[in-house]
Amino acid sequence: MNTGLQRFETYLQALETLLTKAATQKNAALYLYQNNARTPLFMLEALAKIYAGISNKKKFTKIKDRCKVLEDALGAIDYYDGIVKQLSTNKKIPTAITTYLKAQVVAKTQYLNDVLIAEKWLHATPSRCTKIAKKLQTIKWLQPQVEIKAVENFYGNAIYEIVAFTKSTHYHFDNMEEDVHELRRKLRWLSIYPQAMQGCIQLVSDKKNQQLLAPYLTKAVTTSAYNKMPEADDNTCFLLLEKNYFLANSWVIAELGKLKDAGLLIIALKQAIQQTAAVTDADAFKKVYTMLGAKQPTLEKLLATAATIANQYFAKNNLEHLVVGVSIS
Repeated sequence: MNTGLQRFETYLQALETLLTKAATQKNAALYLYQNNARTPLFMLEALAKIYAGISNKKKFTKIKDRCKVLEDALGAIDYYDGIVKQLSTNKKIPTAITTYLKAQVVAKTQYLNDVLIAEKWLHATPSRCTKIAKKLQTIKWLQPQVEIKAVENFYGNAIYEIVAFTKSTHYHFDNMEEDVHELRRKLRWLSIYPQAMQGCIQLVSDKKNQQLLAPYLTKAVTTSAYNKMPEADDNTCFLLLEKNYFLANSWVIAELGKLKDAGLLIIALKQAIQQTAAVTDADAFKKVYTMLGAKQPTLEKLLATAATIANQYFAKNNLEHLVVGVSIS
């Protein structure tokens, strides 16, 4: 039977394999970035968040925090590397700006290399993965019937925390990181949890919802591999989510992601300009929009669009309809 311990072991082994190979490379952090180490870290973080909520809060929170440090460091590399690549064909970008952004990639990569050694993920006996695996052996794991009901409660609480977060903003976003990016992070976990739980979260479809949610059910969303649940395998207890509402949430995540990326590009360029020249915020933003061209929406426009999407989605209580219930064989 697929237990919590087995779920953790699956992703710990995947991460340990990458770390072992990374240890033989000249630049371990770069190897981990280029070989998608973020995925097992995301899964471990998701599992730790769930089990911190339904089991041993102290132990699982510590695991979550350790994994998050690595995942955040990889995310920082990805952030600057993505911007460098996105701007590589833009001839309006001054060399000084490109040089600064490339230097950030190098700096963030070095930071991760330092963390890997300091936190004993690399070149340590026992390794961090081994230590985590040993701690997991001491956990008193819940029986599947009890666990799935606890997971249902955890998932439901996550939804209501998101709803409360959006209400607190009154659907007025004025900060790309604290509002849009943070909302997307919270929504994205709802999609990551089913993948991390390896088959005990499944989708059920109610056709009457298809017409109601039609604007969200685009081909890109309905055919995305990220929206296919892992096979049930030998799981006997399931948390059931309504498929169309799950896909609608995926659409919102994707759209907010596009707006977030566009907004953070503007912010990164502004920071780069001010790091390479003494200019005011207003003048820096003017330079950014000149570099990105007339078709580039302003930061204010991106924030307003994100707020409209959130308002339209949450006003109809779509997220509250996501959880159907549990099924126990």
